[in-house]
Amino acid sequence: MPILFAARAGNGARLCGNKRVMRTSILFFCTSLIAATAADNQLAPEEKKAGWRLLFDGKTMHGWQDPAKKQQPGDAWVIQDGCLKTRLKPRIAEDLITEESFSDFELAFDWKVSPRGNTGVKYRIQGVVFVDETKLQKGPGGFEGLIGREMANPLSNRATMAPDARGFVYTIGYEMQLIDDERHPDAKKDPRHVTGALYSMIAPTTKAARPAGVWNSGRIVVQGNHFEHWINGVKVLEGRLDDEAALAGIRKRWEPAPQVLQMLTHPQPRGPICLQHHGDEVWFKNLKIRVR
Repeated sequence: MPILFAARAGNGARLCGNKRVMRTSILFFCTSLIAATAADNQLAPEEKKAGWRLLFDGKTMHGWQDPAKKQQPGDAWVIQDGCLKTRLKPRIAEDLITEESFSDFELAFDWKVSPRGNTGVKYRIQGVVFVDETKLQKGPGGFEGLIGREMANPLSNRATMAPDARGFVYTIGYEMQLIDDERHPDAKKDPRHVTGALYSMIAPTTKAARPAGVWNSGRIVVQGNHFEHWINGVKVLEGRLDDEAALAGIRKRWEPAPQVLQMLTHPQPRGPICLQHHGDEVWFKNLKIRVR
């Protein structure tokens, strides 16, 4: 590695002929080298100095609402090889939610999905709905109508559900979609459902995701109603949570659930962040946040 460093520094001196430019090049290389060789789920000194902090230590659920400690205990997430990983066919399917709420922030993370996998990172969570599948209230409006009926007339109770019952938890918020764009049918039917989209509201302007099974990096920036979605260093979407396109998507999707519609069209300015369990195997690591 020292030989590589010397060669690059020498090239910088010969090409630029300027000490200041050479010093800048060396500094950039050193910073890039530190970032590239930093261990998973750790912060580099420069990141600490810039105000970043870890959301996942690679070993524990510290900072997250651990499903296994809830009443009834959940089994949807495990820690495996330094990653937060979903489990297939859990008794209670649920997103992994931070204990802390955030308003303005910059979130960085690494993720990958299995082939045909689907997940997302949700932010500014406005509400959480538990549904006991033995108490489903049938009616119109599909999934959204089901959530609306449970909110209007709650019949499900996690603490008292039968031992052989199954359930799921739905989080209400804004979602950066992460999905197998090539294989998952949801990604093929609507551009607002592909990787980087503000799910069901605004489509990304470009694609930058690597194939399913390969690690990707993601970044979400939120300040006031302004948001940015980044994939592998590329800004794939920028907009406002109160943009008319976003509001139109909310109204179209959540018309069968007036309470959800109200939450998303008149949202609280802060809320937890969550990693979505959509029934597929997905992995997350290197989750870090900087509050703005």
